[in-house]
Amino acid sequence: MDFTVPLKQNHIFRRLYAKGESAVGSFVVVYARRNGTDENRLGITTGVKLGHAVVRNRARRRIRETYRLYEKRLKRGYDIVIVARSAAIDGDFAAMGKSFLHQCRKLHLLREEASE
Repeated sequence: MDFTVPLKQNHIFRRLYAKGESAVGSFVVVYARRNGTDENRLGITTGVKLGHAVVRNRARRRIRETYRLYEKRLKRGYDIVIVARSAAIDGDFAAMGKSFLHQCRKLHLLREEASE
């Protein structure tokens, strides 16, 4: 991922949940907040309710790939946390991408030339 670094600090996750904007979809929930830098920070969360470690890791890989495909269309300077829902495990990958773009559009994360 060219313009994104991992988000690993727990206090930033908590701040995003409390003060960030969110958009809910059938595959993922996206939280976003400006971070004052020129790069995005991405965190991916999968809860224990999704299944065992193999299942959770599969969901993370699918979410990471979806984000990578659309990363160039996103504005820079945001903290983004993506929370997996059960459909992210084995749902249709193309539909997952459309859903992710729809949530990014709701949160005004798409760049102007990419939102058309």
